[in-house]
Amino acid sequence: MDFTLTVYKRLLETFNAAGYTFRRLEDHLSEGTEGKFVILRHDVDRKPGFSLAAAKIEDERGIHASYYFRMVKCSFHVPVIREIAAMGHEIGYHYEDLAAARGDMERAIRTFETHLEGLREFYPVKTVCMHGRPTSGWDSRDLWKRYDYRNFGLIGEPYFDIDFTDVFYLTDTGRSWDNRKMNVRDRVTMGPVHGGTYFKSTEEIISAVASGDFPHRVMLNTHPERWTDSLAPWLKQYLWQNFKNIIKRIIVNRNS
Repeated sequence: MDFTLTVYKRLLETFNAAGYTFRRLEDHLSEGTEGKFVILRHDVDRKPGFSLAAAKIEDERGIHASYYFRMVKCSFHVPVIREIAAMGHEIGYHYEDLAAARGDMERAIRTFETHLEGLREFYPVKTVCMHGRPTSGWDSRDLWKRYDYRNFGLIGEPYFDIDFTDVFYLTDTGRSWDNRKMNVRDRVTMGPVHGGTYFKSTEEIISAVASGDFPHRVMLNTHPERWTDSLAPWLKQYLWQNFKNIIKRIIVNRNS
């Protein structure tokens, strides 16, 4: 079984054994790109308790990551946010304001500022990251065609501030590492560092890292709701994601 916490532990330990260090995004933006590193990012779309489980696994290994919370009931959970932050993990805003405002720029920037300040009650948020909302006709990153997120005391947004021609981007969007056919918005332009390489499973990633056949600079993005050792939630996520991927493929094909 892939996408279990047992497999996730092995993935982290393999990176450690191979000489990689782990970074929060807010730290990476001031540390530069030297050495072998993993910018460890988690999008908390829903089931925040699953993110807490991942955060504890990382904390036990001295690893700090960046957790991006949506400001909706299924993601925003104050006790979980406080506990994850207390471990030393970064808390960021997983914004979707333009999609929620159905393209209304002025309304979207107002809610963005309100939500950002709300999250800052629990952590001094320095970075934000777009939530894709694949069924929406609006891309919330377009908000920055009119406004500047740096005017809100922010230092970065990964889709704008990471050079993915140099940093390998790996995401489990669609509950798959090889997600080109069902990925609506979580796409970046990668250069030679990518080399046309795709992975079908976490085990393939682990093998590549262990053998040294893996990029030295990586952003690893996971959605913790997908990672569990409990069979019933794992099976529910597996079936539900397969259904969603059908819808995503339709959207991708329609837009291509």
